[in-house]
Amino acid sequence: MAKLIYLMFTSLDGYVEDAQGDFSWSMPDEIVHAFVNEIAASMGTCLYGRRMYETMLFWETANNEPDQPPVILDFARQWQAAEKIVFSRTLTEPRSARTRIVRDFDPELVRRLKAEARMDMSIDGPEIAGQAIKAGLVDEIMMIVCPVVVGGGKRFLPDGARVDLDLLEERRFDNCMVFLRYAVRN
Repeated sequence: MAKLIYLMFTSLDGYVEDAQGDFSWSMPDEIVHAFVNEIAASMGTCLYGRRMYETMLFWETANNEPDQPPVILDFARQWQAAEKIVFSRTLTEPRSARTRIVRDFDPELVRRLKAEARMDMSIDGPEIAGQAIKAGLVDEIMMIVCPVVVGGGKRFLPDGARVDLDLLEERRFDNCMVFLRYAVRN
């Protein structure tokens, strides 16, 4: 059975974007990006909400942009090769290859996908990940903590969810970002 992994960048005070919707403070340097690429290489399917999917669409054509560094090209290839499932009531058709739209988040569908998958899966975006966390579907939570306090915005973790975790891995980067990997105790 595949693991469902939630990985995002977060501020020290627990936000993935600030109150104005800005997340530029979370842009990784090449070393952190290469590390994320290593993690993403183990994932064959990405689950998104609409907003995160629209943010990630950059990767569908990132390799066509001139003078991209190797880490960008590597991640673009990984993203393009992955299956993508977008939970959205408003999107009518996908804007990327290997993508399908599902109208509503369905925990049973996610359970079946995990049971059938040969590679781990990611769930990306705090709202959709929050639903999966509350449904007991997330196996690991990975966060890259950025050295900034933004004071408010969109939270990394959902309100009202109690989850017990075991720390599996930690890593500090020279740019002061910190990677934390937790197993969810189910």
